[in-house]
Amino acid sequence: MKAKAENVAAWQSGWLSTAQRLDSPNFGARPAPALIDLIVVHSISLPPGIYGGSQVQKLFTNQLDWSEHPYFERIRGMQVSSHFYIERSGKLWQFVSADDRAWHAGQSSFMGRDNCNDFSVGIELEGLEGQLFEATQYQSLSFLCQHLQARYPISHVVGHEHIAPGRKFDPGAGFDWPGLQKTVGWSPQCFPALSF
Repeated sequence: MKAKAENVAAWQSGWLSTAQRLDSPNFGARPAPALIDLIVVHSISLPPGIYGGSQVQKLFTNQLDWSEHPYFERIRGMQVSSHFYIERSGKLWQFVSADDRAWHAGQSSFMGRDNCNDFSVGIELEGLEGQLFEATQYQSLSFLCQHLQARYPISHVVGHEHIAPGRKFDPGAGFDWPGLQKTVGWSPQCFPALSF
């Protein structure tokens, strides 16, 4: 009962108390009734391959200066968000209540269900698709997955590449799916089958 009580205390209206909160305007209500049973893992860095800045946070809050870097012209006007973002250091940010619909998946499908934003929680890792991620990021991701499953009926964790094949390729080959499965202790069936 103690662990359950601690987890309930960790959440308030879909916000995790241990995450740095920064509200994004890019979200909406989930369709009713919403069964939030999927975690989607992404990777992002702005500009690509550059770490440690605040550009991702600015993108998710519509504050990015499009003239700051030539790459930003390619994404000018984009309005996106994710529920969570994990820096290379392992620091955890939250932009949208997990009770709400963040704009992270785009055109997508999972197990015959389209519009994955409706029923998923999006987690962005600071990194470049196909490259390796830090041990501190996996620690934060594992912690977050366990807290999410304690609050929502999470049954699968996949990459953006798995729900939008051919369109998206993150987090890519550098992501350690077997390591995450071992850390969280969930059944291998909860994870992308091709990774094992």
